[in-house]
Amino acid sequence: MTLNIEKEYGLELGIDYENTALLVADQVLTEENCPYEAEVSLLLTSDERIRELNLQYRGIDRATDVLSFPQIPFETPGDFSVAQEQETECFNPDTGELFLGDIILSLDRVKEQAEHYGHGVKREFAFLVAHSMLHLLGYDHMTEEEAAIMEAGQSAVLHHLGIER
Repeated sequence: MTLNIEKEYGLELGIDYENTALLVADQVLTEENCPYEAEVSLLLTSDERIRELNLQYRGIDRATDVLSFPQIPFETPGDFSVAQEQETECFNPDTGELFLGDIILSLDRVKEQAEHYGHGVKREFAFLVAHSMLHLLGYDHMTEEEAAIMEAGQSAVLHHLGIER
């Protein structure tokens, strides 16, 4: 697993962003039985910047905790056969890794939401990475059924890593 991480915002939350994100991303791929080595880009930013990006890409003029930009058009969540069908668009030609997409995460929201929900910043950061990774694999939460599936997946990942509330 390759994690291309860029930190454009100086907020320090006292956690190892790269190691935590890598552990969570790897666990999501393990839980989803991903048959490939994978690559993900992660941008750590501020509320101000994520608001700009949310407006630019989604037409929503407000900050959010995380944005996910999948590279693969999954027809069925976690069905990696679509990657084989679109091989030239899904795999990094230099490494052969499956490029899943981009995650943009607001560190301001990590801090704020950890305080709001009464758990540590590491848990909130890990939760948001797991949530976004599932989005990159085609999962969504637009219906109650979809939301339940995503919540179960997020909980399983965090539980297996021992990152609890």
